Amino acid sequence: MKSYTFRIVIDTKEDSFRDIEISKDDNFETLHDLIIEAYNFKGDQMTSFYMSDDNWDKGEEIALMDMGFGKSMKETLLSDMIKEPNQKILYVYDFLKMWIFYVELIKENPKKTVDNLPAILVSVGDSPKEDAKEVPNLLEGMTETSKSSEVDDFYSQYGDEFSEDFDEGFGSFENIDDLDI
Repeated sequence: MKSYTFRIVIDTKEDSFRDIEISKDDNFETLHDLIIEAYNFKGDQMTSFYMSDDNWDKGEEIALMDMGFGKSMKETLLSDMIKEPNQKILYVYDFLKMWIFYVELIKENPKKTVDNLPAILVSVGDSPKEDAKEVPNLLEGMTETSKSSEVDDFYSQYGDEFSEDFDEGFGSFENIDDLDI
C-alpha cells in the first residue's frame, strides 16, 4: 500500500510540528481527523483544506461539510489532489479563531512504513490549547467616532439602495410578530 508522509506545522509562536503517514487512498476527512488527534483539538469546529502553491496562497477549497458545491473532505481522496512533490496545503480550523496549519508533503512512500495507518510518526513541540486563542476583536482600536463615521459612510454610499432592498425583501411592519417567517 502506497502512502504519503506529511509535515504539519501549526502557526504559533512556539515551534510545533507533527509528521504523519497516511494511505494515498485515504480521504481528506481522515487527514483532518489525524491532525485533530495530533494536536489534541476537539474537532467540533468548521474547517477546510485549501490546495496551495509554494507561496502558501489559498487555492481550491475542500470543506468538511458538503455544501452542495465544491469538494468535501469525505468525498475527496488525497491521491486525487496531490499532484506534485512537496505539495502544500493550508488547513484552517475554527473560522473565528483561525487556527492555521501548514501541511506539506515531504515524502511519497512506495509502501507504508508503519503497520497501522494513519499514524503520527513524529511529534515536536507542545500542542497549543485549543481554547487559548481568542476570537479577534475586529472593532479593536476604533473609537466611537470612527465607528459612527464608518456607519455614516456606509449609509451615504448605500443607504437608499440598502433601504429599498430591505423594504422590498421584508416590507414594512409595525410589529415583529407581523413578519411571515
